[in-house]
Amino acid sequence: MRKFLGARQKLYYGWIMLFSLSVTETVSWGILYYTFTVFIQPMQKELGWSRGELTVAFSLALLLSGLAGVPVGRWLDGHGTRALMTTGSVLATLLVLAWSRVNSLPLFYLTWMGIGLTMAAVLYDPAFVVVATWFRRRRGRALTVLTFVAGFASVIFIPLAEWLVQLQGWRGALQTLAVILGLITIPLHSLVLRRKPADLGLLPDGFIPAAESAQNDRTVTKTSSTSSETIPEESYSLREALHSPAFWWLTVSFTLNTLGQVAVMVHLVPYLTDHGYSSGFAASMAGLIGLLALPGRLVFNLLAEHLPRTFLTALIFLLQSLSLVVLLTFQNVTGVFVFVALFGAGFGAITPLRAGLVVGLFGPSYYGRINSVMGLLVTTARGLGPVGVGVAFDITGSYPPLFWLLALISLAAALTITRLPKPPAPANVEEPASKAGQMD
Repeated sequence: MRKFLGARQKLYYGWIMLFSLSVTETVSWGILYYTFTVFIQPMQKELGWSRGELTVAFSLALLLSGLAGVPVGRWLDGHGTRALMTTGSVLATLLVLAWSRVNSLPLFYLTWMGIGLTMAAVLYDPAFVVVATWFRRRRGRALTVLTFVAGFASVIFIPLAEWLVQLQGWRGALQTLAVILGLITIPLHSLVLRRKPADLGLLPDGFIPAAESAQNDRTVTKTSSTSSETIPEESYSLREALHSPAFWWLTVSFTLNTLGQVAVMVHLVPYLTDHGYSSGFAASMAGLIGLLALPGRLVFNLLAEHLPRTFLTALIFLLQSLSLVVLLTFQNVTGVFVFVALFGAGFGAITPLRAGLVVGLFGPSYYGRINSVMGLLVTTARGLGPVGVGVAFDITGSYPPLFWLLALISLAAALTITRLPKPPAPANVEEPASKAGQMD
């Protein structure tokens, strides 16, 4: 098993962590993010709050998760994921239980502000730090596995939450979901996660360090001693990344795309119903986008192992723009289905492609900090885009001009990503603050 440099453990511990995170991400995304829509109507019926008042809580959570991402990123680079994700899971479980007990709007907002903070601790960004740290040659494959499995979050938990509401009422349903969240995520985060391969005497992807391999077998060759597995990846500090034009081109591109993507998803159903389609058909089309995102996520992330990620990202942004052109030009059922196919094809691949681009450009050592600063702007767009389109609709009374604008924004995102320059070589930087052998 350890005969020469390049040999790997039969089952690399990084894959054990990845499979565990695939489960916890599915549960966390499903309960903390996707099920919110299920509880709007029953809460409105019992408590008398308007839909606008209810959805403000969700927007607050998204904005706070982006703000919290910056200190979270610094913590992840210095201390790893285990303590943070375990604490986040405990707090998320308690906050979902608190949500089931709310009777006043201010308490509801405070609860969801807390949930927003836990999102920063348990959703994709910390999990991507594990991928960036534990995988190198197989990083694209690891991202594909993680995000493909977690892509089932909405497919599983929206119907489950709806069934639980019918069976137990919305308060009982939330209590059951809190139990599921706690029983699955807390043990996996606390018992499985580790900081970095060196803590287990390994290199990324499970390769054995040269010194240990030679000690065990005495057969290390000259060529193996210069294996690419022994060459550390270049890593940029946060300061270096922020001074790099590549960081800002990448940030602008993904911020523009997120603005258009989320605004379309939120306003698609009212757009279709305004144009004469039934509410059932409109909801089915919105759900179909999420379903089509799964094969799209798989295909685009596998292609990322062979094609430049910038090219694939620009292609997805162009598909998003083209899909809106089709929807606005061909106002019939066929046009809607073509829109769904084009838009859904790349819908699920954006997040893992962004993670791959960030770590590919700036290295793994300070990924948490760099990605968190970018994520702050992207998450702000996610929170403000739907509200901005809603306000604009209230003023204009029409969706088509706004959707044409969103198509142009997606096109601008595609053009921006093609301008992405290669950052200059980084200075020699040390590992983040904690010592090399420290485990979290």
